[in-house]
Order: sequence, then structure tokens, then C-alpha cells
Amino acid sequence: MCGRYAASRRPEDLTGLFEVEKWEPEETLAPDWNVAPTKEVYAILERPVKDVGDPRPVRQLRALKWGLVPSWAKSPEGGARLINARAETVHEKPSFRRPFLTRRCILPADGYYEWVTGAGERELEAEGKRKRPRKQPYFVTPADGSVFAMAGVYEFWRDRTLPDDHPQAWWATCSVITTEAEKGPLGVAPAQGPRSLSDIHPRMPLMLTPDRWDAWLAPSHRDPEQVRALLEPPPEGLMRAYAVTTAVSNVRNNGPELLEELSAPEEGTLF
Repeated sequence: MCGRYAASRRPEDLTGLFEVEKWEPEETLAPDWNVAPTKEVYAILERPVKDVGDPRPVRQLRALKWGLVPSWAKSPEGGARLINARAETVHEKPSFRRPFLTRRCILPADGYYEWVTGAGERELEAEGKRKRPRKQPYFVTPADGSVFAMAGVYEFWRDRTLPDDHPQAWWATCSVITTEAEKGPLGVAPAQGPRSLSDIHPRMPLMLTPDRWDAWLAPSHRDPEQVRALLEPPPEGLMRAYAVTTAVSNVRNNGPELLEELSAPEEGTLF
């Protein structure tokens, strides 16, 4: 799964990188090194610009709330649970199947966090002994320092309790699509720690390589099988993973220091 990530790139950098045609400065978000569900995040998407009378899809940089609220939901309360959509079933799940065909997006990130339970705690759990497990966070990021372009879907939800002209009458929300974690060797292996992403967690966000960006964003691509073909995992060996401070476990902590690589895990031997 993906439950926390970092996104510190400036909107000016993202608009150039993704060839964005429209971005509203009032939607500027501060750099965030500890993105959590329900926060606003940057998304790259293509759709006609509202109230301009031109049906042409335009590539936009938008701020969406992380945690998809289906258009048919009676309330937004379940959005915090719909932060991920599985690549294997996104085309058939009621909450995701329509946005999968018509509202796809890219969620740009520096990388994502995942937590690993210490080896000693795993042994205690296997023996049936109760103990609060200590978990070591790892940061997973492209080995070459490029943007981590996560495949996503987005949706609009209308709050019927508010009038049409209310600024919060419409919610724009999104989910990260996940896939099986890579089992092959990392592009850069740490001196101590995992040798593959599957050592850390069985799931990971699905990264779209640049050659798939245009096809993924194009709203004209609506054939389910053609769109599903874009969800093939990228080549192995593109990622690196390293231990970071346990301070990231508290969502109130935020800053570039959360991404600093540790020489050894804080929580002892994990692998």
C-alpha cells in the first residue's frame, strides 16, 4: 500500500517537467515531506477548462484531496479509507471503475515511506507473545533522483448540503494505484537493509515511466484493456530504499530532514 509519501517539488518545476498548460497560482501547495491521507496533493490531469467553452482537454496541475470520495457517496467520510486502488482490480471496483476510464492522473512525489517491523518483534509475534512492535521507516525513491510519477485516479463529489456557489460545494479527490512490490534487486542497495522492495512491503505505488505519461492522462483512451496495459510495472532496478528517522512516523513532523539517509536503522536488525 501507499499511506505516506513526500512531495517537495515546486509547481514551477512540475509544470515544466509534465508540460502543463494550465496552473492556478492560488492552488500552490507548500513542500511536504510527510504527506498523509486527507491532505491536499498535486495532481497532473487532462480535462477541459471549466467555463471557457472549449471542449479540448488541457493538461493541468491541480490540488486534490488524497482519499477518493466516489461521486455517488452520500457523505465524504469514507474518503480517508480510499487512498489506494489496486492495479489488479481498479477497473472493476465500484468506487474506481468510472474514474479509471475517464479521470486518470499522475501524482508526482519524491518517493514514498514504508515501515518494517524489527526482526526481534517478528519472532515474538510468531511465539504468540504480546509486545508493541517497533517499526523502522524506509524511504523508497528513484535511484537517479527523478520524479516518482505515481499512477492515480480522481473523482468529483458534490456536497448537497451546500448551495451551488459555495466554495466547498465540490470536492476533488484522488487515490494512488498500487501494484505488487518488485522482487528483483534494487538499483542501489543499502549496506544494511532490504535487497528488494518486496522485502519491505508486498505492495508499492505503481510508477509510470515518462513514455506512458501521455497515454495515461489522455481522457480519450477509454478501452479498458488498453488502459490496463499501461499498468504494467516499470522495469526492475530503478529504485533505491534506505532507512530514515522514526520521526516520520508522527504526521506532525515535517521537513527535509525526514529524508536524510541513516547509516543504520534506528530500530535494530530488520533483515
